[in-house]
Amino acid sequence: MASLRFAVAFSLMTFALSLSFLTRASWADYENSYYVLDHPDGSGRYELNVSVSSSLYDYYIGKDHSLRSSLDFGKFVTPYALKPMADSLWTRYDDDEDFANGVLMIVRQIPYEASAPQNYPVETIVANEGDCDLFSFVAASVMVAGGLDVVLLFYDSEDHMNIGVSLSHSPYDARSPVTYFLHNNVRYYMAETTGGDWESGWRVGECPDSLEGVSVSIITLEDAEKVSPGQVSASFSTLTASSISLSVSSPFLIEGSSLVLSGMVSPFSSGGVITIYLRSENSSWILLGTAACDVNGRYSYEWNPKSAGAYYLRAGWSGDTTHAGADSNVSSIRVLSSSVVLLAVMMIVLVVVAGVVYALSRRVGKVNEYPVVQ
Repeated sequence: MASLRFAVAFSLMTFALSLSFLTRASWADYENSYYVLDHPDGSGRYELNVSVSSSLYDYYIGKDHSLRSSLDFGKFVTPYALKPMADSLWTRYDDDEDFANGVLMIVRQIPYEASAPQNYPVETIVANEGDCDLFSFVAASVMVAGGLDVVLLFYDSEDHMNIGVSLSHSPYDARSPVTYFLHNNVRYYMAETTGGDWESGWRVGECPDSLEGVSVSIITLEDAEKVSPGQVSASFSTLTASSISLSVSSPFLIEGSSLVLSGMVSPFSSGGVITIYLRSENSSWILLGTAACDVNGRYSYEWNPKSAGAYYLRAGWSGDTTHAGADSNVSSIRVLSSSVVLLAVMMIVLVVVAGVVYALSRRVGKVNEYPVVQ
């Protein structure tokens, strides 16, 4: 019994120490800046600041990256996650061609590096490198988020990809005969995402010589991601740092009982939505749920774990037009199996009963001794 008590105490102490370490740990955001011109031939230059929270980055790392055919390319287009970038660009442009060319300026500032695996746009922004398909995913995501109709253009024989974008008018700023592809009676103008200086590179409607006459597959974006658990932060102003806290009502609970997560965003403006992420042992981060902030930036979320085990929780905030997003500390909890708890209680009761019975039997069997009187 002594060795059992020691083992249990040691296990609880070890878990508590790991919980304490994870609770204190912090994760930094990833930040990049991109320049755009007010017009392809313009002189006005604006700096777009983009911030990606670690929780959002880890979420995309954990998503399925498999590619069974070229039709699966569409799943790597994530408009909702990059929508703040599109919203910011529309504050500088009032024409869809200028908007699309602004997006091409951004992706051309990401250093080119051949990449074998496919990555989601958030991963490409954080890694700050990519190739034609990764740049196309980023550009398509921002353009779709901005309300444009976009397709992916895949040149199998060249192992190359760029995008096609439908505009309200034929491109005015193309410096060569305009190239487009007709699909379902819609003109999609070629938009090359690689090559050239960001200020003077390919514009919408222009075709690189190497792609003239090359057979192309048009990949529509029905499989593009409809929603994501969070978004990047983007603004033409400097993004102010923010913070978010997370606490749990108990680090230990029994299977089937509920756990309350709560915290606060600071500084806070209004309309904040908090994303709660969950990770079990040997698994990736997944979306657990979302919680709305009150007028003071406080939030709470109730969770009822359905199975026993060790879990890790953290909260993320996507920020707004003036604040960068933030991630909370990671909190650890241990969910105990109800059957194991019941068995432990029964064992304790049996041990107590056995002890009482033994003590009583000793008392009953004891013979009273008196001194012999002569």
